[in-house]
Amino acid sequence: MRDPKEGGSRIGIVLNGSPLFTGSAGSGESEIRRYLLQNDLVEAIVALPTDMFFNTGISTYIWILSNNKKPERKGKLQLIDGSNDFDKMRKSLGSKRKYLTDEHINKLVRLYGNMAESDNSKVFANETFGYRRITVERPLRLNFQTSNERVERILNEKALQKLNESDSTKLHSALANIDPEHLFTNREQFTDALNKALKQVDLKLTAVQQKAVLNALSERDVNADVCTDKKGNPEADSTLRDYENVPLTECVQEYFDREVKPHVPDAWIDEDKRDEQDGEVGIVGYEIPFNRHFYVFEPPRPLEEIDAELKECTDKIKQMIEELSA
Repeated sequence: MRDPKEGGSRIGIVLNGSPLFTGSAGSGESEIRRYLLQNDLVEAIVALPTDMFFNTGISTYIWILSNNKKPERKGKLQLIDGSNDFDKMRKSLGSKRKYLTDEHINKLVRLYGNMAESDNSKVFANETFGYRRITVERPLRLNFQTSNERVERILNEKALQKLNESDSTKLHSALANIDPEHLFTNREQFTDALNKALKQVDLKLTAVQQKAVLNALSERDVNADVCTDKKGNPEADSTLRDYENVPLTECVQEYFDREVKPHVPDAWIDEDKRDEQDGEVGIVGYEIPFNRHFYVFEPPRPLEEIDAELKECTDKIKQMIEELSA
């Protein structure tokens, strides 16, 4: 594109729908959208009808880019829905079954030129399409027991499969010394009981092997105590990990307190997951949910009408079966 100091350029690119939303925060696709919007390079995106091209019938979009926006367009992105503006061709050309008449083209150009809000034209601030993807963690809660069923799981732990026969026998003897009926709901208490039992049989396990034992004998339990690290901080349960997309226009903590905390009071934000560019909590992403902004709710048909159609179909099928049986 020509340098803005020399008047700049305006270009148009025809793309399918994927560049609007493909890729989560931090992905290459999202970073391209981020670059375009943060540098205010996109003037408008126009949705075209389906079946417009010879080789494909998918929906297509025209991205209009400019590096020298007019003052009224700075910091803004216009979405234009032209998906219903078409005439059908008398004869198809491959997948091409529709075309734009001069009237349709003029209509879309006027919508673009006027930059006015209407049913087919929406104008948004660039930040509207940005969000921060935060990682929501919940604490790990485990119970422990030396029941026969759980002890058998030890055989599936790779770290314990390398034990020689003597150490393997000692390990099972140690576990047999712990009451199999006792359900431990605190990891530290069970670890103490395990270490005492191991000491009685004169067996020392490596940290990896002991972790494997704990893994085999544990099950997740919402009523158990929270597992903590050496510093007393709660450990995260990776199976409960979730993600939230917080609009860039909102405060991350306020969003979290409003949308997450009421449902999972023990959750917290992983503040180590930060954006590489601005260093703030949450990975910045951009997506353009085009169809969402032009969605018009259509109420379902009356139940009586649907029932009547179902009865008609059922009666027809019944009649066909009777004719075959005759």
